[in-house]
Amino acid sequence: MAFAGEVAWITGASSGIGAAMARALAAEGAHVILSGRNEEALAEVAADCAKSNATALVLPFEATDHPAGLAAAEQAWAWAAERSGGIDILFNNAGISQRSLAIDTDYAVYERIIAVDLLAPIALTQAVLGRMVARGKGRIAMVSSVAGKVGAPMRTAYSAAKFGLIGYADALRTEVTGEGLQVHVIAPGSVRTNVSRNALNADGSRRGVSDKAIDKGLDPADAAAAILAAMAAGEREIIVARGFEQEIGEACRTPEAIFDKMAAMVANGYAKKMEQASVE
Repeated sequence: MAFAGEVAWITGASSGIGAAMARALAAEGAHVILSGRNEEALAEVAADCAKSNATALVLPFEATDHPAGLAAAEQAWAWAAERSGGIDILFNNAGISQRSLAIDTDYAVYERIIAVDLLAPIALTQAVLGRMVARGKGRIAMVSSVAGKVGAPMRTAYSAAKFGLIGYADALRTEVTGEGLQVHVIAPGSVRTNVSRNALNADGSRRGVSDKAIDKGLDPADAAAAILAAMAAGEREIIVARGFEQEIGEACRTPEAIFDKMAAMVANGYAKKMEQASVE
């Protein structure tokens, strides 16, 4: 029960990996804040969490609405502070995928996917980061994808956003490791969710059908259990996949020694040296 008594804020919590993570954390004795756009579905997940005697706050908002996100962060932190002193885990899971060739894809599709999959989680992280650092503890989990480790066909916008999310998370980790925070990058392969049905076509319309790979993918509950176990073990890059997807994810895994070296740069005064150089 590594997360008992902690507060976890989960985006994209109405279904799929997000809902499974909420239920798994609740079963471990954590309190959960559930965000997404579908308030009715969030309420159903909250009811499931209550069966484990966990308290849950339903906090719906549109991920790309920055003022709404900032307001949600204030409400989430206040609720969390009453239970554990603050938000212990920020689980950035909300996202949208794509199924179209680049040559056919409207630019608006790139804007939408990057706004949801990259800028929204960065904005939410920035909204709570200062308070996490002030507490000297906390976990930030970014749900990227195997497609964020290797470029995937018909997913140029999705891969661009998910690669960017990993870049932000890895750079952030170098800065906050010495402050007591942990940053986890999660790269799932195919998981049985609505990701393909909700993916955007070339014109930005909803695809509406699933993929065979998704339908045969990991059960969300199994994926959530694997993610939580890896987070509890302190893993920084967590690949949750099977078969070929696992093979390519592992082939592109960042060596642990690199994470250590980058964090050591900051610990050895890199940021202060850069600040001094700019003054001189």
